[in-house]
Amino acid sequence: MDTRKRSWAKSIVWRLIGIVLLGLISYLVTGDWKEMSVITILFHSIRVILYYYHERAWEHISWGRVKHPLAEIPVKQPLAPEDMETVKEQLRHLGYVD
Repeated sequence: MDTRKRSWAKSIVWRLIGIVLLGLISYLVTGDWKEMSVITILFHSIRVILYYYHERAWEHISWGRVKHPLAEIPVKQPLAPEDMETVKEQLRHLGYVD
């Protein structure tokens, strides 16, 4: 799952691309910098907010995701580096990894 910060960052970067594109199109159609600015800022402000909630909603939908087979194993705390090596060694022994 993405963090909220990551969802906001993705939304903002995507909108920056759209801002440049819509700004160029708006200016070519209107020929006016002020109208171009109002159209572009209003449109993209709304789109950033909608995209954020769209991304967050999709985080709750499992359709189309590939789930790691070990994701179902509950853990109480993060694995220490030596624990991770033990897990890798056991998986290698069982033939799951090279």
